[in-house]
Amino acid sequence: MFTIEHEFDATVITLVDEGQPHLEEDVTIQGFEECVTIEQYDPRLDMVVKIVLSMTQVQDLAAALNLPEGVYRRVKKP
Repeated sequence: MFTIEHEFDATVITLVDEGQPHLEEDVTIQGFEECVTIEQYDPRLDMVVKIVLSMTQVQDLAAALNLPEGVYRRVKKP
């Protein structure tokens, strides 16, 4: 299950892990104009861990989801 909320300066997506037997903590993804943040509570550390991706990294990730194993470089079209 997931939710999408549009706030003033970001789009917020929350991924909820439903299923058996072991469930992971919710993941919150916030899309800003200049970056995307991914947050998840880590119960071992008792804190929220945050990853910040540039928009280029997000585009690379999106492209990588549909590619086979290998090394790639996206080429910007003129």
